[in-house]
Amino acid sequence: MTVRHFLTLKDLTSKELNQLMLRGIELKAMHKAGEVFEPLKNKTLAMIFEKSSTRTRISFEAGMTQLGGHALFLSSNDTQLGRGEPIEDSARVISSMVDGIMIRTFGHDIVETMAKYSSVPIINALTDDYHPCQLLADMQTYYEHRGSIQGKTVVWVGDGNNMCHSYINAAKQYDFKLRIACPEGYEPHDGLVEANKDRVEIVRNPMDAAENADLIVTDVWASMGQEEEQKLREKAFADYQVNKQMMQQADSDALFMHCLPAHRGEEVTAEVIDAPDSVVWDEAENRLHAQKALLEFLMAK
Repeated sequence: MTVRHFLTLKDLTSKELNQLMLRGIELKAMHKAGEVFEPLKNKTLAMIFEKSSTRTRISFEAGMTQLGGHALFLSSNDTQLGRGEPIEDSARVISSMVDGIMIRTFGHDIVETMAKYSSVPIINALTDDYHPCQLLADMQTYYEHRGSIQGKTVVWVGDGNNMCHSYINAAKQYDFKLRIACPEGYEPHDGLVEANKDRVEIVRNPMDAAENADLIVTDVWASMGQEEEQKLREKAFADYQVNKQMMQQADSDALFMHCLPAHRGEEVTAEVIDAPDSVVWDEAENRLHAQKALLEFLMAK
């Protein structure tokens, strides 16, 4: 039987992603109703963290518990990975003892190598290039509040980072238009934009990009590992703050999302993130439910 991995949104078909979204909503309702559902009883998920985390660790660990399984936390400081063991060797050994591996790391090549040598599903819980699990939660959240995102216009404001790259993949897989508002020098990968140019465009003026948008999304200006660039980035992104004026440019039904943690007063104002059309708290909670659907899809018999 072929092992399925989840390294980017492109590892699943559009149909599978939509089924996963609806399943996440079902699992959420079951959880709220207090229903016990344990398709992963006696299954173990190894969780490898080379980057710090709040939502990712809690959602995967709680999700495995709720599905009847067990989550095993492994930091690079506590394993041989942190002492230079080849990724290929670690993948072979760890996968021989568990039923799935979730990894949050730096280079995307690390998760690709893990997938190549693992005998169990590998889940990318964030790399420098992609953050697909967050998109599962974002798409579920939009659907819960506004219905299908197909044909809608989404605006990404800020750095062309891993979240931006996953939004480009999402535009293709969920069939929406994406405008990317970013300053020069902070664009997403050229190849990724070019491959999706039928639905993705870069718009330098964020107020123009926000015109009649259905969803506005942003992220911190300096991601993990870029803290030393903070002052430089504050200057570069000064005109790319999501504020009330920008939200007023969007459609009257537009939603605001942020993967969190947020820096109020930098990439988004407190007025926007705490407003009624901000769904960041539902978005954060949906990491749990969307990932439970993913875990069930990849690991249940």
